[in-house]
Amino acid sequence: MLPDLPSSSLALLAPTKADFLPVKFLDRDGCILAFNERVFDWAKRDEVPLLERLRFLCIVSSNLDEFFEVRAAPHLIAAKANETKGLYTTKTFETLSKSAHDMVARQYALYNEALLPAFERHGIRIVSHGERNAAQRRWVKSYFAREVRPLLIPVGLDPSHPFPQVANKSLNFIVRLSGLDAFGRANDIAIVKVPRVLPRFIALPVQGSSTASNYSSKPAYESERLFVSLSSVIRSHLDELFPGRVVGQFSQFRVTRHSDLAVDEDDVANLRTALRQGLEYRHYGQAVRLEVSAGCSEHLSAFLLKQFNLPVAALYRVHGPVNLVRLTQLIDLIDDSSMLFPSHRPSYPAQLNIGQSFFERLKQGDVSIHQPFESFDGVLAFLREAVNDPQVLVIKQTIYRTGADSVLMELLREAVRLGKEVTVVVELKARFDEEANINWAEMLESIGAQVVYGVVGLKTHAKMLLITRREGKRLVRYGHLSTGNYNSRTARLYTDISYLTADRQLTADMDNLFVHLASQSRLPKLNHLLLAPFELQRKLIEKIDQLGLAALAGRQTRIVAKMNALTDEDLMNALVRAGQCGVKIDLIVRGACMLPAGLPGLTDNIAVRSVIGRFLEHSRVFYFRCDEDETLLLSSADWMNRNMLRRIELAWPVVDADLRQHMIDECLVAYLRDRVDAWDMRGDGSYQRVWPLPSEISHCAQAALVARYSSPYKG
Repeated sequence: MLPDLPSSSLALLAPTKADFLPVKFLDRDGCILAFNERVFDWAKRDEVPLLERLRFLCIVSSNLDEFFEVRAAPHLIAAKANETKGLYTTKTFETLSKSAHDMVARQYALYNEALLPAFERHGIRIVSHGERNAAQRRWVKSYFAREVRPLLIPVGLDPSHPFPQVANKSLNFIVRLSGLDAFGRANDIAIVKVPRVLPRFIALPVQGSSTASNYSSKPAYESERLFVSLSSVIRSHLDELFPGRVVGQFSQFRVTRHSDLAVDEDDVANLRTALRQGLEYRHYGQAVRLEVSAGCSEHLSAFLLKQFNLPVAALYRVHGPVNLVRLTQLIDLIDDSSMLFPSHRPSYPAQLNIGQSFFERLKQGDVSIHQPFESFDGVLAFLREAVNDPQVLVIKQTIYRTGADSVLMELLREAVRLGKEVTVVVELKARFDEEANINWAEMLESIGAQVVYGVVGLKTHAKMLLITRREGKRLVRYGHLSTGNYNSRTARLYTDISYLTADRQLTADMDNLFVHLASQSRLPKLNHLLLAPFELQRKLIEKIDQLGLAALAGRQTRIVAKMNALTDEDLMNALVRAGQCGVKIDLIVRGACMLPAGLPGLTDNIAVRSVIGRFLEHSRVFYFRCDEDETLLLSSADWMNRNMLRRIELAWPVVDADLRQHMIDECLVAYLRDRVDAWDMRGDGSYQRVWPLPSEISHCAQAALVARYSSPYKG
């Protein structure tokens, strides 16, 4: 990467770690919540289309759900044990609870005070029971009797009917009853579990339409579009569930549970079986958060807190539906293009030509596809050609998150049917995608594909597809590497780089890695690929330290690294050292970044920027320069300890100068110039949104890329 310095110069220049001033890193969980604040900002912006504002509010809620499911349990356990020392303490629980409570309060304030009134100005209303006229109440009553009541089983609590198992994030009601039950007992608490299959929002028919015939079809809206929430429908008919009793206090509630599956891979005979068994219990893990209606009585909230063994700080009283994520159903019901972002249809990859064989094209050089500005269809077309080509003998692929409905997996099934050797490395432990991956693995195995699950103790997060084709007397390999998943849905929403190549050394590395994952044999020395957990972290640190030495020698040096998260302490310390040596460092980190930027005398040469746009920034691109010598790496890995040491991850160089410059311009320069979707970190770890200068045209990286690839779709 860098011109060699004489060993004598290195010895003179090389400082020890003691020569550098240490930097206190930011709290990781605080950084995650800070990222959510930047997403929340989209929901607050008046210039954003109304349904998109609602969508961003739902994304914030979904992110918070995942935060509680994955990150909250250690803090909660520490608080219960009154821990005062260590990484997780009573204080960390109180700090995170305060931040989360504040964000939740602002979410519901925005929903009630800004979004709902804005929808009403467009003739869109969620009609509560008190606001419904007689005809609407009759319709809702009929809907409840027909669609809802048959699915509800209220459970009155007594010694033979203990508190029922309540699933993670499910909607439930708690009811306090007066009077006596059928056996003359005064058991006063009942629970109503609401099935997930019921829609959370229902469109009211146009006035004058029949109550039964018009519900199942999309209403022919006139001046108003009216909806009712499922919770409101149930709440207004609770008395019908308890004949002979009087419903007094009641509240909807939702419990969030710790949901990170923990399986001791060294102690199980069959990982797939162990994970499938674990999935059965995920919905009933340790409770970490309780949400109730704002008006829930102290008696009922205290009862629930005791039932779930939660402290008062874990109780969230909300002014609205207890699950804002389910408001995404309302977005689909309204389906008004005037309230959405202008539609974006990705162009067919510019470096490809329709009708030209991928194999012929890749003999001319490597190809990059910048998703979602260019279509993931290019990747599917590559695999489809391989499946249908009789000269293709072998297809090997890694699967991390492909989704439950996958064209790509169907293509692999077809490849097996056509007699090709298909090997698939399926990561069963992809969080929240375990069930889909298990199902795909079982399907492929049942039809004769070779399915392996990677290396015990390591997640296979690398994304690669390798085709072996007979060409005359030779076997030729063609490969695809990616910074993102093989998922058609997220490929329309996430920015990622797909990389197609016929480079002999790079594809030989890929083949050796597939053999390693399947056989767990010793991996030979690789030509171009950098692989975690073996050498990726070490090589990155070496590159950073080399640039530090070069900067001390007076050379012009630069690092620009784009990733989703930066939390690995060894890499952060290397960046601090390089920055203190004089290397100019720009970090484009979408999410959690624990490295504080711009601290006088410590990180003066380090700038941290977060870009939160219409599309989720997901590509990992690392640039290193010394004078005129440049290296650009694309990668599946964020700079996190788990990615570097507990996962199979890849990074690979872009060798072609023109293609490298293309990637630099689109993935790095465009985002460093952004003054619309960008946030810059301040020394205290907080972020300041970047505003356009009065004299300049606002540059938005994502908007510019959409415009660049807006030529007619060739697919």
